[in-house]
Amino acid sequence: MTMAQQMGNQPLIVLSEESQRTSGKDAQSMNVTAGTAVAESVRTTLGPKGMDKMLVDSTGSVVVTNDGVTILDEMDIEHPAANMVVEVAQTQEDEVGDGTTTAVVIAGELLSKAEDLLDQDIHATILAQGYRQAAEEAKDTLEEIAIEVDDDDTETLEGVASTAMTGKGAESAKEHLSSLVVQGVRSVADDDEIDTGNVQVETVVGGSIDESNLIEGVVVGKERVHDNMPPLKEDAGIALLDTAIEVPETELDTEVNVSDPDQLQQFLDQEEKQLQEMVDSIADAGADVVICQKGIDDMAQHYLAEEGILAVRRAKQSDIQALSRSTGSRVVSTIEDITADDLGFAGTVAERELDGEEKLFIEDVDDARAVTLVLRGGTEHVVDEVERAIEDALGVVASTLDDGKVLTGGGAPETALSLGLRDFADSVGGREQLAVEAFADAIDVVPRTLAENAGLDPIDSLVELRSQHDAGNTTSGLDAEAGEVGSLEGTAVEPLSVKTQAIESATEAAVMLLRIDDVIAAGDLKGGSGDDDDDDAAPGGPGGGMGGMGGGMGGMGGMGGAM
Repeated sequence: MTMAQQMGNQPLIVLSEESQRTSGKDAQSMNVTAGTAVAESVRTTLGPKGMDKMLVDSTGSVVVTNDGVTILDEMDIEHPAANMVVEVAQTQEDEVGDGTTTAVVIAGELLSKAEDLLDQDIHATILAQGYRQAAEEAKDTLEEIAIEVDDDDTETLEGVASTAMTGKGAESAKEHLSSLVVQGVRSVADDDEIDTGNVQVETVVGGSIDESNLIEGVVVGKERVHDNMPPLKEDAGIALLDTAIEVPETELDTEVNVSDPDQLQQFLDQEEKQLQEMVDSIADAGADVVICQKGIDDMAQHYLAEEGILAVRRAKQSDIQALSRSTGSRVVSTIEDITADDLGFAGTVAERELDGEEKLFIEDVDDARAVTLVLRGGTEHVVDEVERAIEDALGVVASTLDDGKVLTGGGAPETALSLGLRDFADSVGGREQLAVEAFADAIDVVPRTLAENAGLDPIDSLVELRSQHDAGNTTSGLDAEAGEVGSLEGTAVEPLSVKTQAIESATEAAVMLLRIDDVIAAGDLKGGSGDDDDDDAAPGGPGGGMGGMGGGMGGMGGMGGAM
């Protein structure tokens, strides 16, 4: 499509003939369609009765999951507006660890309700303003109905973890797993922050899920470097090295010329002496176990074995950091300077087989600041899905400890928001009132979807929910297991931060898409790349870009239909 302005009898060409442009209501409609298509693709996975998706790539690899962010990451989505909704799920996952499907479904419903108002000639700017007002009011309402949680309230924290895992393939052992998750997060919690990365997750194919266990320590995916080293050390001093136990190379390129075998032997003896001195320094410090981030010379391995020291080499930096937190060891860069004060402690260091590989278990430490969760399952797909459920549970427990507030689940907070926003809309002047009411209608998508996925009548469920909330029963939600509406206090618990983040992310994405009234498929975006001198764009690139959007959207729609 070309854009031209008639100047006398001569047209002024602004865009190349190969560029494509969609503007006005067509652009808004296209973006809304893309956003709602993404939401529909994951909507059936929401809740404890949600269905799973099977995603198959071009190589035949299969992923079976109902985790929203995993589904959207695996899907090949090219449409730019659709990708903005995918970013909602990614932001939700990064910030709070759960609620990705909820955030995307709300974003899609906000766009759908907005389209109805756009058809009534309500301007997008008015909608954006009304949505923002509604989002602020919603967050205030959630704060008011939130329940305070103490750090030592184990029952509530386990309820939060259990709720996050519900519907994700871990129901058979969710009580056991919830207990492990809470123990793990509490172990790694610092005064100022909680880094769930300090809870390492190891997966094992074989056994049942309820055989999973928590190790108060670290599992290093390495085996001892020499067979003569002891496979087990108890009450062990741990030395962590980020330097090699090897003869250091000179900084300059040098040559050593020898004229007879004795000189060569002296040179080799000197190298062995240096290695022996390194090992002596480690042994004199009292180390029983050496974890080295770099290499260990073969002769040094022999000397370490003679000293009865268990050593592994080329450990990952993340393992070194975890061991430092867990055992209290200080990472040493100069072997000659190592002292007993640099060593950590572990009650047991043992080489064991895990999932068909020999690994080093460092456990029974005094104050484990890094722990390892070993997950088991019957098949690889089961283990992978349980791992995703555990990651969500770790995130929500950490968010709860950080924020200290929770909400009753099962659609209860969304019902309270919907009723509250309708009352709030009466106080909003102008056409923004219609946007606030549309926001309230959009929030209803969560309990409605929960009911649909549980095989219940969504209208009857919504009516009953509203009736109970009007009567003051603010903890009433949809019990998908029992198939009825009732109090879910203490049984379905979600962190406040999950809901507030979902509303914030969904609102921002919807507003951004609604404010777009022109989509131009052009060449390289110079403002985005920062490179104004790139004149080598391939011919036909702009047209191809727009075609990619259309093709990507069609492909995504096909995937959604298949699922």
